[in-house]
Amino acid sequence: MSAPVASLAAVEVDYARGRALGPVDLTLAGGEIVALVGPSGCGKSTALRLLAGLEAPTRGIVTRAAGKGETSVVFQSHTLAPWLSARDNVALPLELAGMAKSAARAAADEALSQVGLGSALNARPAQLSGGMAMRASLARALVTRPRLLLLDEPFAALDEITRRALADDVLALVEDLKPAVVFVTHNVEEAVYMARRVVVMTPGPGRIAGEVAIDGPVVRPAGFRTTEAFRAAAEAVSSLLAHATERAA
Repeated sequence: MSAPVASLAAVEVDYARGRALGPVDLTLAGGEIVALVGPSGCGKSTALRLLAGLEAPTRGIVTRAAGKGETSVVFQSHTLAPWLSARDNVALPLELAGMAKSAARAAADEALSQVGLGSALNARPAQLSGGMAMRASLARALVTRPRLLLLDEPFAALDEITRRALADDVLALVEDLKPAVVFVTHNVEEAVYMARRVVVMTPGPGRIAGEVAIDGPVVRPAGFRTTEAFRAAAEAVSSLLAHATERAA
């Protein structure tokens, strides 16, 4: 396994209402896809914000790929600038990093083509379907070739067919670019499909209840969801989740 890209070491987060997260220890290697699953309020998104540098821990140490463009985040909402075309939205992080406009636009065109939006370069976000807007958001996140990619329930608002298609797109792009990925989801089967490692969190304050390793290639073969290995992994994650919830009750 490659060297760590990011880590949480004995991390805790306290808010005015009390402890939200921790203590948590988590290490992410380059090319590794880790899914975080757990009940609402367990601190999954808090852990993601720590790794993104959007929040500081109350205690503990966060180590992350902190260089310009080295960390990218995709949220549940696509967060595209409504006044910009798909091309200009995707080019924006490169331009902000100092790349010439022509080069940034060329890179944006390539990234959009990779996610199946090569014919929608000039479309504004309002002209895109939900799935297309999320593809554009994904292209914007990957155009900087980040070392750390953070996905906060990016498929939650999409229909099942679109979710599955986007999951395959993400896995293909990750196989090519090899970032470390953290994928937050409430969906156990989605976590097992996407991840090499599923980390199960307890109800808040969130701690790690356990984890399940998922075998198989990063780009899942057709019919992967029907295999015995997939079903066994999903059952193991569900059992861990149920046990963690029962202990907290």
